[in-house]
Amino acid sequence: MTKAGLFLTFEGIDGSGKSSQARMLAEHLRGLGYDVVLTREPGGSAGAEEIRSLVLEGDPDRWSAETEILLFTAARRDHLERTIRPALAEGKVVICDRFADSTRMYQGLSRGDLRGLVDQLHDLMIGREPDMTVLIDMDPETGLSRAKGRQGTEERFEDFGLDLQQQMRAGFLALADEYSDRFRVVDGNRDMDSVAQDVTDIVLQALR
Repeated sequence: MTKAGLFLTFEGIDGSGKSSQARMLAEHLRGLGYDVVLTREPGGSAGAEEIRSLVLEGDPDRWSAETEILLFTAARRDHLERTIRPALAEGKVVICDRFADSTRMYQGLSRGDLRGLVDQLHDLMIGREPDMTVLIDMDPETGLSRAKGRQGTEERFEDFGLDLQQQMRAGFLALADEYSDRFRVVDGNRDMDSVAQDVTDIVLQALR
């Protein structure tokens, strides 16, 4: 696995701590001598970062769900071409904060049943799943409180409210069952270091 690179993604609801865990894992693996690329979605390449501001800022009703799916897929395609594939070809560990599973949830379920459309576009334009996905499972109320407490500009999805976060948590857990071969679920309702230790143990086992 390490010779061909390892593609690892973090998923979870807003405020679950997955971004912090992705960063801590990257730092830990670099300390052990692994060549690590830490990236994120939407974003991770110049073109995809431009799309990021379009989909994460502004009014919650700025885009239809269908338009969002196209924007996220375009960003992901550029990210895959320019960042993920080249790094994996060089045998690097790619750690990505969100990937296609987030689109399956947020755009596929949040405003109607569009999961089939998300999967069709993914098969057509992306055609790649992570080698492993770590789901940081978090209480939705706590997660939303954390996310809103950041007071940043990228709060378009947080502004949909608690109902969406509850729906997303249930959806992510269902997705973990659907793709049980690559998903690992970690309890995020604990202190950061305890969560990080579990994440590190899981990933190092895969790398070995």
